[in-house]
Amino acid sequence: MFIAMNRFRVKKGAEKEFEEVWLSRDTHLGAVPGFVEFHLLKGPEHEEYTLYSSHSVWQSRAKFEAWTKSEAFRLAHRDAGQNKPLYLDHPQFEGFEVLQTVRAGADAAA
Repeated sequence: MFIAMNRFRVKKGAEKEFEEVWLSRDTHLGAVPGFVEFHLLKGPEHEEYTLYSSHSVWQSRAKFEAWTKSEAFRLAHRDAGQNKPLYLDHPQFEGFEVLQTVRAGADAAA
């Protein structure tokens, strides 16, 4: 499994608009091979910004990378530039290989 995360430092006062953009958009992820799930996370508030993160889970890094080169990716991100005024800077991408998963009522599994 592979987890892809983007961190967004959203300007104070722009949180509601940022959330509306994300919650109303078509992700185009449902039929993408290798896609498992997506989460939009709201983190701590700071003096100048509120931290958000998009968190998607993939069957593998290769499946994630294939999606970034797909038409579905282009469609999902086509209006992203219009939202620059909501952020302090560019989103920060972080990718992680999953080494362990622990679920309620189950033993650890890779």
